[in-house]
Amino acid sequence: MGIITRSFTFMMGTACGVYIAQNYDVPDIKKLFVTNFEKLKRTEEIHRKPNKEKDDL
Repeated sequence: MGIITRSFTFMMGTACGVYIAQNYDVPDIKKLFVTNFEKLKRTEEIHRKPNKEKDDL
């Protein structure tokens, strides 16, 4: 009985996801992630403390 319930839930979730993706303006998650990761990377580079070992060389 459990496999039928799980597969039904999975199929309904998939069908709802396809419907939403086709009828609404859903942002591209991968593009959103990459953009935010680059912003965080730049912010880290700006606010990073200077490395003392590099200055001594």
